[in-house]
Amino acid sequence: MSELVHLESADGVATITLDSPHNKNALSQQLTGELLERLQAAGADDAVRVIVVRSALDVFCSGADMAEATSVGMGVGAQRMVDVQRAIVANPKPVVARVAGPVRAGGIGIVAAADISVAGTGSTFALTEVRLGLAAATISLTVLPRLTDRAASLTFLTGDGFDGTEAARLGLVSRAVPDEELDDAVGAVLASLLKGVPQGLRETKKLLTRELLADIDARGKELAELSAGLFGSEPAREAMLAFLNRRKK
Repeated sequence: MSELVHLESADGVATITLDSPHNKNALSQQLTGELLERLQAAGADDAVRVIVVRSALDVFCSGADMAEATSVGMGVGAQRMVDVQRAIVANPKPVVARVAGPVRAGGIGIVAAADISVAGTGSTFALTEVRLGLAAATISLTVLPRLTDRAASLTFLTGDGFDGTEAARLGLVSRAVPDEELDDAVGAVLASLLKGVPQGLRETKKLLTRELLADIDARGKELAELSAGLFGSEPAREAMLAFLNRRKK
């Protein structure tokens, strides 16, 4: 199988690139497994001071791999989503998400887990789980702490989409900039982070993520089991198969 997640390092920055065009960076077992490996490798590399997660496509992430979910189930996939978020939150290096294009469902968990997320104003977001008989269970671990209660209710219950500007207003991303300025904005954030001493960055990140990490460890397994059970339910299977059939037409 070809590699779906690439890792390149230069000048203190590790760039992790999602590159799964056949399913628009859907969170398959292969993609999440490779993403975990790349995060671990970058975190353990003394030459790396900052990590960037980005997409090689015009889509950041389309969410769960529904073809996989309807064939092999989500027993592994749901726990992997918890593990990916934990790997970002617990990573000793600051993680920056460069967000361009559509971000759906589980992909929003990656954006929320990152220490800093910079999005293009043309990027789009939607927590579509409710429309498939599911709940945004595993990613609630990182998404809910970023949102106000009212914003969470609106986005989780309606499944309606919103753009990068609204994502910044709601607190889901750190900053939204015009699409053509995205690379410059990410570069400016990286330049600022690289001014930090590694020990200072590491210990400051621990202060910022202490409660979030504790919650992931306390509730991650329970929420992964809830998510897997919902994916395996008859209403969800019917909704996912209907979605896949519409997409084939």
